[in-house]
Amino acid sequence: MHSKNAVITGAGSGIGRELALQLASLGHGLALADIDRQSLNETLIQARLAGAGPLQGYTLDVSDAAQVDDFAEQVLATFTTVDVLINNAGITRFGDFASTSPEAFRTVLDVNFWGVVHGSRAFLPALRASRGSLVNLSSLFGLIGVAGQAHYCASKFAVRGFTESLRQELKADGVHVACVHPGGVRTRIARSACFDQAVDDPQALVERLEKNTLKLSPTEAARVIIEGILQRRERILVGHDAKFIDLLQRLLPNAHTGLINRLLGRAAGQKRSAK
Repeated sequence: MHSKNAVITGAGSGIGRELALQLASLGHGLALADIDRQSLNETLIQARLAGAGPLQGYTLDVSDAAQVDDFAEQVLATFTTVDVLINNAGITRFGDFASTSPEAFRTVLDVNFWGVVHGSRAFLPALRASRGSLVNLSSLFGLIGVAGQAHYCASKFAVRGFTESLRQELKADGVHVACVHPGGVRTRIARSACFDQAVDDPQALVERLEKNTLKLSPTEAARVIIEGILQRRERILVGHDAKFIDLLQRLLPNAHTGLINRLLGRAAGQKRSAK
């Protein structure tokens, strides 16, 4: 992968930033995008110090198809070729379906799912030309559905189905298509989330989730993803929790959801109801 060009969305923090830094250390040319320009600038500085090849940053709202198309045109005008596209940008919210407005639900789908679709479409000709890698970030919650995350799970299941379908369509073109399922990773996604449902102490809830479930470092998550890209794996499970849930789903397809929701409820500090 040395000296090839990679595009990463959501590169301002978390897994996206770590992917950028590790690819920079391999001498990659990097086109990095994020909606938060300040965070993106910090990544650009660190990537330059890490040894990146040609390096450009772009302020981008992935939910806007026109912006993504313009972004792709600018990237290709600068880099000429794209060897790796990582559709990483994502958001979440907290709240059950009945408490979530249609607009809020749509916002999650627009970023997490349509952002992946827009990016894949805009860079598809370049990836066909390079026989490169298209890498889409789903989630552990693209494997199972959990209470209070209907919008996020819907978006990540959609990414999974879209990616698996696209993989079949691009096999003859030699394009590697990977779906990534990270488990609990210590990123800012929980702290950046909106609450659609009233809770007593939102900050305390986020802190409990971070302590009990978001344990894997972004550095390790990025290392696993890059290893998967190098090996051109089609399915990349990140973290012991993602591997456990995947196995549990296969072994106990009718019982795993209730068990997992109980475990997540305890991790969030919810009390069990009396029966």
